[in-house]
Amino acid sequence: MSTPLSILDLSPISDGSTAQEALRNTVDLAQHAEQWGYHRYWLAEHHFVQVASSSSITLIGLVAANTSTIRVGSGAVQVGHHTSASIVEAFGTIDALYPGRLDLGIGRSGHRRAQFGAESARTKPTTTTRRTEVRDGVVVPPPFDPGRIADRSRFVASLGALQQRGAQPLDFADQVAEIRALLDGSYVDSAGIALQAVPGAGARVQLWVFGSSAGESAELAGRLGLPFAAAYHVSPGTALDAVAAYRKAFQPSVQLAAPHVIVSADVVVAEDDATAQHLAGSYGHWVHSIRSGKGASAYLDPDTVGPLTAEQLRLVDDRLATQFVGAPDTVVRRLEALQRVTGATELVITSATYRHTDRLESYRLLADEWARQATQAA
Repeated sequence: MSTPLSILDLSPISDGSTAQEALRNTVDLAQHAEQWGYHRYWLAEHHFVQVASSSSITLIGLVAANTSTIRVGSGAVQVGHHTSASIVEAFGTIDALYPGRLDLGIGRSGHRRAQFGAESARTKPTTTTRRTEVRDGVVVPPPFDPGRIADRSRFVASLGALQQRGAQPLDFADQVAEIRALLDGSYVDSAGIALQAVPGAGARVQLWVFGSSAGESAELAGRLGLPFAAAYHVSPGTALDAVAAYRKAFQPSVQLAAPHVIVSADVVVAEDDATAQHLAGSYGHWVHSIRSGKGASAYLDPDTVGPLTAEQLRLVDDRLATQFVGAPDTVVRRLEALQRVTGATELVITSATYRHTDRLESYRLLADEWARQATQAA
C-alpha cells in the first residue's frame, strides 16, 4: 500500500455554475490535496466544452503559485495544438519560479485531425467478439469503437480552431524529440542553427508520455525510457494493453532504469456505498455528452437528473462499469486490484461531482483510507 495517489483534474463546470467558480474550486482542491498527502496534481487540457482547464499550462502556474510542495503538471498537453518552443518556454517560466515541482505530460490528441480528415465523415462501427473480462478484480470491457460516434463535426471543428490555417502538426515522435532537445539545451534547427529556450533550457521538469492504447505513445515512451501514464479512466478497454506495450518496448535511460507507470481511475467516494452511487448518478450523462459528439456538457445534479435511455446506456456502459464508486474500503479494494494487475507505480485519481463539497469529501475519504490501510500493512 506504498503506492502514491495523485489527482487529475479537468476543472469541471457544474450545471448552473461558471468557469470562474470551477477554477476557484480547482485551486481549493489542490490546496486540500497537498494537505491530504496526494503526490501530484495534474490538469487536463480540453477545449470548447464545459470544463475550465482549456488553458491548462496557465492553470498549472496558478496551482503552483497557490501550493508549496505538491508536484503540479499536465495530464496532458495536447502537443498537436502547440509548438515545442511554446510548451518548453511556458513550463520553463513556471519552473523558474517554482523549481523542481513540474511534470510535463504530453499526449498526441492534437494530431487526430489528420486521422479524421477535414470532414466529419461517418465511419461505420466495427464489430468485436471480445467480451467484458474481470482480471483479478479489474473490469476490462471491449475497446470503445470511435465509429459509434455518429457526428464528429464539432470535434473536427475544434481541432481546426486550435491550429493556424494550413498548419500541420509534427509527427509525434519528432515533436517529443524537439521538446527534449529544448529542455536539455541541445536544440538545433534543420539549418544547423542552435537555439536556447529562455526560460526553458535546463528546467527541472519531469517529462511524461500519456497514452490509452498499445500504439505509438506507449511504444515511444518505452523506447525513450520515459515514464508513462495509461488512461484507464478514458479507455478502460485498451489501457492494460497500453501498459503491456510500454513495458515490452522499455529501454533504460538516464531518466529511468526500469518502467514507471501511472494508471488513472475515475472515482467517487462517500461515507457509504449508497451515497456514493447517488453522487455518481449523473456521471453517465456527462460521459454520454462526450461520446455523442457534443462535447462534455455541464455536470448535472444527481438529485434531479433523469435516467439514461437504453440506447444512451449502450454508449457509456464500459465507463459506468469501470468507475470506482463506493465507501472508502470498497473503492480502495478496487484500486488495489488495478494497481496489482497493471503493476502501476502510482495511481492518478480523477473525480467529478456536481457539488464541490462532495468532490472534496471524496478525495479526503480516499486519502484517509489509503493511508490507514498502508499503515496497517506496514
